Amino acid sequence: MSTSSAPQPHGAPAHLVVVGNGMVGQRLVESLRARDESGRWRVTVLCEEPRPAYDRVALSSWFTGASEADLCLVPEGFYDGDPLLDLRVGESAVAVDRAARTVTTSTGAVVAYDALVLATGSYAFVPPIEGKDLPGAFVYRTIADLEEMRAHAAGRRVGAVVGGGLLGLEAANALLGLGLETHVVEFAPRLMAVQVDEGGGAVLRRHIERLGITVHAGTATAALRPGGDGSVARMEFADGNGIDTDLVVFAAGVRARDELARSSGLTVGPRGGVVVDSACRTEDPRVFAIGECACIDGGVYGLVAPGYAMAEVVADRLLDGASEFPGADLSTKLKLLGVDVASFGDAHAASPGALEVVYTDQVAGTYKKLVLSDDAQTLLGGVLVGDASAYPALRGLVGGPLPGTPEEVLVGTAELAGPTGNAVVCSCAGVTAGEITTAICEGGCADVPSLKSCTRAGTGCGSCVPLLKKMLADAGVQQSRGLCEHFPELNRADLFDIVRVRQVRTFSQLVREHGTGRGCDICKPVVASILASLGNGHILAGEQAALQDTNDHFLANIQKDGTYSVVPRIPGGEITPDKLIVIGEVARDFGLYTKITGGQRIDLFGARVEQLPAIWRRLVDAGFESGHAYGKSLRTVKSCVGSTWCRYGVQDSVGLAIDLELRYRGLRGPHKIKAGVSGCARECAEARSKDIGIIATEKGWNLYVGGNGGFTPRHAELLLSDLTTEELVRYVDRYLMYYVRTADRLQRTAAWVEALDGGIDHLRSVIVEDSLGICAELDAAMAAHVDGYADEWRAALDDPETLRRFASFVNAPGEPDRDIVFVVERDQPRPARPEERVLIGGPRLEVRK
Repeated sequence: MSTSSAPQPHGAPAHLVVVGNGMVGQRLVESLRARDESGRWRVTVLCEEPRPAYDRVALSSWFTGASEADLCLVPEGFYDGDPLLDLRVGESAVAVDRAARTVTTSTGAVVAYDALVLATGSYAFVPPIEGKDLPGAFVYRTIADLEEMRAHAAGRRVGAVVGGGLLGLEAANALLGLGLETHVVEFAPRLMAVQVDEGGGAVLRRHIERLGITVHAGTATAALRPGGDGSVARMEFADGNGIDTDLVVFAAGVRARDELARSSGLTVGPRGGVVVDSACRTEDPRVFAIGECACIDGGVYGLVAPGYAMAEVVADRLLDGASEFPGADLSTKLKLLGVDVASFGDAHAASPGALEVVYTDQVAGTYKKLVLSDDAQTLLGGVLVGDASAYPALRGLVGGPLPGTPEEVLVGTAELAGPTGNAVVCSCAGVTAGEITTAICEGGCADVPSLKSCTRAGTGCGSCVPLLKKMLADAGVQQSRGLCEHFPELNRADLFDIVRVRQVRTFSQLVREHGTGRGCDICKPVVASILASLGNGHILAGEQAALQDTNDHFLANIQKDGTYSVVPRIPGGEITPDKLIVIGEVARDFGLYTKITGGQRIDLFGARVEQLPAIWRRLVDAGFESGHAYGKSLRTVKSCVGSTWCRYGVQDSVGLAIDLELRYRGLRGPHKIKAGVSGCARECAEARSKDIGIIATEKGWNLYVGGNGGFTPRHAELLLSDLTTEELVRYVDRYLMYYVRTADRLQRTAAWVEALDGGIDHLRSVIVEDSLGICAELDAAMAAHVDGYADEWRAALDDPETLRRFASFVNAPGEPDRDIVFVVERDQPRPARPEERVLIGGPRLEVRK
C-alpha cells in the first residue's frame, strides 16, 4: 500500500471532497481548516442527512429536551462566508470514479477532487428475522429515527430493545423517557459484554433492573408479530417464549458503510470497512477513510475517540505531515441510566498470565476489577461499575505500578494522584493531562468552557468534565460563581428569579433560553427544586420526573441496602391513638424497622420500592401525608409540650408548631429546613439549633434564624423579639421565601445568613423594613404556596402512570429483590452486615488467575 503524501498542487487551492458530515467528518474539516493557514485546500462536504453534524453520542438527550441546536456540533457561522468551505446538506455521494477523480452526488452533480476522504460512518445492524420491517420497528441511529419513535410511542404501553450494549441501554433509557414499560433483549449472557466482564455485567444488570427495566440476557430474538393494526404487537424468542410489545428498537450493533469503496474497487476488510494504512490512506493514494467506515490494523472501531484520532492524522497528512494512527484506546467511562460504568486497558485479562483482583459490594452495588501482570507489579487494565470515581487516575497508571496494594486501591484507601504528563484525560479527543495543565497555566484557561475550546477536552462524551474541574481547582484557578458549566454565569438565585419572572415551566426551556448543553446531575435537581417551589405541578409529572435525584424519584429516602424509608408527617409530634395504631399495623404487616426520631416522627425502614404505594395507600387512607424526608424541603417543626402540659410553659408551643408545619409543608428549598418551638426559655425543643427557632416569652415569641445542628453546629441568631403570632408568621414567611429565592445550591440557612452582606442586620432590613421593596412579593409567594399545596403521595397514588415506576422488576412486580437481606436484632429487621451476606457474595475480595 502506498504511503506517499497526497498531491499538493501549488497556486490555486486543491480540492478535497469529504463524504459524510458526522462527528468524525466534521472533526476532520475543523482540524484541517485550523491548520491550513495558507488556504491550500478548499473543501466540499457532502452531508446525507437534512442537518449538519450533531452529537450522536448524546442522542438520547433529545428525549429529555435537547434540541437540534443543542446537539449540533458545527460552530455557529463555521461554513458561512468561508470561500474555502462548501457544505451540501441533504446531498449524498452515489458513485466514485477513481480514474477520473470525481464523485457523483444524489442531485446528479459531478464533483472533481484532488483528494477524497470517506467518512460515511456506519449503519445500524438489523438481524434478519421475520417481521423486522413491520411498522413499530425502529433503529436507533439518527434524529429522524427518534422523531419516528416518539410519534409511534404516543399512547402505547410497552417497548423493547434488541441489544444490551452501550447503544441498547441508551435506547432503553429513551423508551423509559417516553413512559413505556421497557425490556432489553441481549443475545450475550450479560449486558455491555464488550466493555465489562461477567461480574461487572451482573452488578450493572441489578442496577438496570432496579430502574424498572426488564433484562432478558442470553436470549435471541426470533421474530416480530403484528397486531390488528399491522404494527408490532409481539416479540418471539428462539426458546419459544416471548413478550407483548408495541414498539421495538434494534440496537444490536453497527456495520461499516463501505458501499462506495466496494463499488469503486477499493479493498474492504473481511468483516467490512475500507482497508487503510497507518496514515488512514486506502490503496489509492488520493483516497482516505476515517471513522467507523475504516478498517485499520484489521479492526473497525465503533467509538468516537479512534475516529477523531484518524481525522487528526488525515488533516496532518493533507498538509505534508507524517502523523500515523496511534492505535485505538478503547477505554470508556460513561453514565448509563444513572449508573457509572468504566473499563480501561486490558479489561478482559487477555494478556498472558494476567491476574484479576476483584472487589464486589452487593449492598453498595459496586464492582471493581484490576487486571495485573503475572507478577502483580504492573497495572494492565480494569473494570468499574457503580463507582467509577477512580477511573481517571487508574487509567493514567496503566503500564506502571500501583500506588499501594490492589486491596488498598480497590477499597479506596490508597492515595491516587491525578493524571499528569502523557496520561490521557479525554479519550474522545486524545487530550493529555500535560496539555490540560499547559492550557491552564500558560494558556490562561480559567473554566471548563475555555478548556473545551482550547484543547477539545470534554467535547465528546463529556465524562472527563469532572476531572477538568478538579485540575482547574488543583491549579489554584478560582472557579466561576455559576451553578455548573451549563449555567456558567448564573447561580441558583439567578435561576430562581429567571424562572419566577419569565414563568419558565420546564428545564429544557430554561437551559435552551438561558444556558448551554443538556444539563447535568448538578443543575437538573436544582431546577427541579425551583420549579417545585414555584408550584409547577407534581414533581413526577412530565419532564420533571427525569430531573429528580434518587430520593425524590421515588418519594422516599433510599437506604444503604437499597430499601427505602417511609416517614409520614406528624405535625408537632402530636398523634391520635388510632393513627398510631395504623403506623404500627403497617410496620408489622410489611416487616419494617421502626424508630421514633429526634424530630418527633416515626421512621419506618426497609420498604422495597414496589411496596411503597401499598404502604402509603394505607397511611393516606388513615389521614397521613408525606413527611418530605426525601426532599430538600421542610422536614419538621419540633416542639415541647408547652403551656398545655408543662408548669413552666408560657405559650402554646404545640399548637404553633402544628400550624407552622402545616403551613410550610412541601416547601422546596436549596436545602432541607428544620424548625423548633420551645414553650419557655428552658428550650426543651432545642429551637436555637434549627434553621428557624422560636422561643416563647411572656409577651409573645422570640424569632431566631440561621441555626444548624448538622455537620457544623451553629446557634441561631435572634432576629426579632416579643412578636405576636401573626407577626411571627409574617416574618417567618418572608425569611423562608427570601432564603428560597436567593440561597445557593445546597446552602443551609446558617451558611446563607453568614454569607449575606450585613448578615442578620441585612436580613432584618429586608424582611422587616422592606429595604429592597420585595416584602409584598415574598408574602404573595408564600400565600401561593400555602393555597397550592397538595400531598405528593396522595397525588401519586391517584395517578396510574406515576405508580408504574414503583417496581423492582417490571415483569414480576411482586417479586422481591433477592439482593436485599435482613437479619433480626432486638426483635426488628436490619440490613445484613457484609460478613452476614456471604451466601450472596458481597462485599468480597477475590484474586483469580
